[in-house]
Amino acid sequence: MANETESKTSIWFKLAQAARMVFWLVLISVVLFQVFGQRDTTQKTRDAIFDRFQTERQSRVIALIHRQESQSILGVQVSSFIDIEDSEAVLRAIRLTPDDQPIDLILHTPGGLVLAAEQIAKALAEHKGKVTVFIPHYAMSGGTLIALAAAEIVMDRNAVLGPVDPQIGAIAASSILKVVEIKKQTASDETLIMADMAVKARAQVASFIADILTKRLPRKKAEELAVVLSEGRWTHDFPITVQAAIKLGFPVTINMPRRVYELMDLYHQANPRRPSVIYVPMRSAGPVKGDAETPKVVPQGASR
Repeated sequence: MANETESKTSIWFKLAQAARMVFWLVLISVVLFQVFGQRDTTQKTRDAIFDRFQTERQSRVIALIHRQESQSILGVQVSSFIDIEDSEAVLRAIRLTPDDQPIDLILHTPGGLVLAAEQIAKALAEHKGKVTVFIPHYAMSGGTLIALAAAEIVMDRNAVLGPVDPQIGAIAASSILKVVEIKKQTASDETLIMADMAVKARAQVASFIADILTKRLPRKKAEELAVVLSEGRWTHDFPITVQAAIKLGFPVTINMPRRVYELMDLYHQANPRRPSVIYVPMRSAGPVKGDAETPKVVPQGASR
């Protein structure tokens, strides 16, 4: 009787061990599929659209797109911005492009490091072929700085640019100088040090923008626009619309190619829960305003 009981216990123990092994194998398989499987499929589709777009435009197409990927490990997404790795990759792509070949840059970013944005902008400004920047949704801060290097900025009718006023840490340089102006001698040593950095940062950014703009604008006009964008007259997230950009003298058009929208559809925001925006797909009866071609309408959901 005791042997029979021990035998049954041994069988259940082995079954439990096997169940645990199956569980871990399934979990590892799911994680590996998220990391490699879905990403590979999505990247192949992106590459196909890139290839078609380059063939149609006879240009070098580069995408600088910052948003959360829906493919994540255990549901964890990391927000991204323009950094040194981005500037290295873009500069490499520009070096591999023949001097007279046009460059098309698809830009979707909240901004990032000033140094990285300036490196990209300088390389684009010095390229001999025509440089076109496409902005389907937004290109704020450092993204706007990069866009200023283009001969043409193609924006969706509702896309926005932003000011390029420097930030010292998380504080606008202009706000630091305003505090010193108000408090004068009662300001702390730390505030005075930050104010000194703020003065230098504003001068450096304004000078760089003016140099970039001089390629297509008279020097005086370039310096005036550089001051407007960098002095801090607006908050850092102030949206510069298509109409405002044209008034400021940006070389903006609104003939956005359909391929750009198709590519952006493949950069979904992470959506682990019910989407907060839902619409019914339908076939457009004619061309959409501001589009070079009729875009394919794809249902989208924006996560909360």
